[in-house]
Amino acid sequence: MNKIDKLFIDNIKDIMENGSDDFDGSVRPVYSDGTPSHTKFITQNFEKYDLSKGEFPITALRNTAWKSGIKEIFWIYQDQSNDLDLLSEKYNIKWWDEWEVDGSRTIGIRYGATVKKYDMMSKLLEGIKSQPYGRRHMMSLWQESDFVESAGLNPCAFMTMWSVRRDQSGDRYLDMTLVQRSNDYLVAGHINKIQYVALMMMVAKHCELKAGVFAHYTHNLHIYDRHFDQAHELIKRFDENPNLPLPQLVLNTDKTDFFDFALEDFELNHYNPIKPQLKFELGI
Repeated sequence: MNKIDKLFIDNIKDIMENGSDDFDGSVRPVYSDGTPSHTKFITQNFEKYDLSKGEFPITALRNTAWKSGIKEIFWIYQDQSNDLDLLSEKYNIKWWDEWEVDGSRTIGIRYGATVKKYDMMSKLLEGIKSQPYGRRHMMSLWQESDFVESAGLNPCAFMTMWSVRRDQSGDRYLDMTLVQRSNDYLVAGHINKIQYVALMMMVAKHCELKAGVFAHYTHNLHIYDRHFDQAHELIKRFDENPNLPLPQLVLNTDKTDFFDFALEDFELNHYNPIKPQLKFELGI
C-alpha cells in the first residue's frame, strides 16, 4: 500500500472514531436546504510528503478535480483576482459563486485580491531568488484590514512558508509548508494538497530549484455529518484495493516564468481513480 492512501484512511478513521463534534452548538455553515452542517473533527493535523521521492498527495480512492484545483491556483496567484466572472469564463469554475459578496460578482478582498494588493507573489519570487536561504519567505492571506474593508469568506488555506536547502550532493530544493485553518477533508482535502503542490512546483521551476518536501498543517480537519456514509465507503474501498498505484504530478515544460505556466504544462500520471464518483453535499 502507498503512504498517501494509508494516511488518508488513517485520518478518516481517526476523525470518525476519535474525533470531537459540534453537534451540541450553533455552527456557521448550512446545507442548501438550510439545515446546519455539523462535523466531526480532529485538530492540529500535520502531513509531510517528499516530492523528490515521488510522494504526491493525491488518492485514487475517489476522483479528485485536480485540474480545477490547479486552475484555481492560477486565478489566485497568476491573475491575482477575486472576480467570479473571470473564474467562470476563463476556467469554467463556478463553485465559488456560493461566496459572492453582495451581488458584486467578487468574493470580496480575499485570496487573489489580497495577493495583488500586497504584491505577494512578486515579492516571494524575488526574495527566493535574491536570498534563497532567508527565513522570511512566506505569504499570508490572513489580513485583518481586508476583512474590515470588505465582507467575504475568510481564507481557509491562508499561509505558505518557503525554504531553500541543499542536500549532500549539492542539489538545491524548495520546501513549502501550507497552513490551513479548516479543511473539509473528503471534499477539498486532496484538491488543496495537489493545487499547492502545483504552486510549489511552479515557484521551484521559476527559481531554478527542485521541488522538495511539501508539508500541510491543518488546524481543524473535519468530515461533515452528511458525508459519514462516504467516509465508510472510502474505508471499504481501501480495504478492497490496498495496492493502488501512486499518481505522479509532473510539470513538463521548458517555461521558466511563473506567470507563463498553464494547465497543459501539468501531467498527472498513473491516475485511475475508483468509480463510481462519490457525491457530497456542500456546507456553505
